[in-house]
Amino acid sequence: MSLEQLPEELASSIEDAHSERTVSSHRRVWTGRVFALDEDEVRVTSAGGPVLRQYLAHPGAVGIVAVRGAAGAEQILLERQYRHPARAELWEIPAGLLDVEGEDPLDAAKRELREEADLEAARWDVLVDYFTSPGGSSESIRVFLARDLSETETPFERLDEEADFVQAWVALDEAVSAVLAGRLHNPSTVSGVLAAAAARGRDWATLRATDSAWLR
Repeated sequence: MSLEQLPEELASSIEDAHSERTVSSHRRVWTGRVFALDEDEVRVTSAGGPVLRQYLAHPGAVGIVAVRGAAGAEQILLERQYRHPARAELWEIPAGLLDVEGEDPLDAAKRELREEADLEAARWDVLVDYFTSPGGSSESIRVFLARDLSETETPFERLDEEADFVQAWVALDEAVSAVLAGRLHNPSTVSGVLAAAAARGRDWATLRATDSAWLR
């Protein structure tokens, strides 16, 4: 059976979209502090029968590429944090869970920037959206671009692993080089750095409004 091919004239308009499938059974296998494990029997194709799919049910998250510096010499904020599942200290952009019911994603991003970096931003835009692992998790992340930064009046008290944060302002060009050299691995950092560099290369014309549609 040959694969269906999208006509070339339509290739420039491709776009992800929600698509419903028949779920014959659903159960929550386990519930944790941050996410849960769900199990569905779902008919993924019109010709086949139901198949079993297990996945993490996740509330989603936001990330922030905080930028300072003159045009062409921009720096971004990175934080070194220990991530136990990876057994590694990773350099990451500020980020946080959407675990406050009803909280607007932009408000969550502002909160995380204050709590993790003692910073506020006067200018916010949407940089990039993505699913972290769509084959096994519902987690969707929106990465914001934060500019016109200023320090908060009162530093935030950090606990647990956040108490050991190490921060660094890194030239955007150097951060791109670090991603391409395999020196950075956090997906929000990789996506955010490359998206910021691409947006800057187009004079920031690709940035979206903070309330733009989000597939999640």
